[in-house]
Amino acid sequence: MSQILVLGATGKTGSRVVPRLKALGHTVRSASRSSALRFDWTDRSTWDAALAGAEAVYFVPTETLGLPERAELVDRAKAAGVRRIVQLSVRGLDADGGVPETEAAVRESGLAWTMLRPCWFSQDFAAPDFFLPSVLAGELTTPAGDGREPFIDVEDIADVAVAALTGDGHAEKAYDLSGPRALTFGEALAVIGDAVGRELRHRHQAPDAYAADQVAAGLPVADAEAVASFLDGIRRGEDDYVSTGVQEALGRAPRSFEEYVRATAPTGVWNV
Repeated sequence: MSQILVLGATGKTGSRVVPRLKALGHTVRSASRSSALRFDWTDRSTWDAALAGAEAVYFVPTETLGLPERAELVDRAKAAGVRRIVQLSVRGLDADGGVPETEAAVRESGLAWTMLRPCWFSQDFAAPDFFLPSVLAGELTTPAGDGREPFIDVEDIADVAVAALTGDGHAEKAYDLSGPRALTFGEALAVIGDAVGRELRHRHQAPDAYAADQVAAGLPVADAEAVASFLDGIRRGEDDYVSTGVQEALGRAPRSFEEYVRATAPTGVWNV
């Protein structure tokens, strides 16, 4: 059994990785800004204590994390005796065939690394910081238009992360992760609407207007513009393809969006 550090242990993926590792009998060091074991990207004095004794690390970078900080974390991990590192990344970053800057520190570390590259999460429709408020209001407005996205269930991401942290055969692998088929936002909302007995609509909005609305709602300008650009990329068809990373890592098909909705609707998250 290994001692494994999970950074971002309270996040969408980390909160699912931790109980899976514990169920397998591993010693888990759960670290975040608010946990008993603190890890704060802006406070380097918290880094070494979190890394101490860990043999493997699950690494979820923040959107604003710079390249020097990523490199320093990897260096400190190596100095602490970490042998394996799994990073959550983003699908499509290597479209030009090169190593994305945001992945370079881990991939060039000399450690046994695995890169997880998911597309948009199915759980984004139930997340208060993403689409949930609009879903509850009955109309989701985005720049995605009629573009399609093969939404990935975060449970599948967690399963792949655990396999990479604990199993053999995942070193130096970059897994592109998606669901089994691509849906428009309108189609995804129809699946949710059928499950909860309400009509849910998707309306297109220009990226600039969408970003402005997000800034007005409190999102930082850079983050709002980035989200608007990603959603506009969906409109342009950049995400309209299915990846096979779940099958490659786990030997099974990924969960469908319909399966996610069937499992989630009974929790009442979409009830009004």
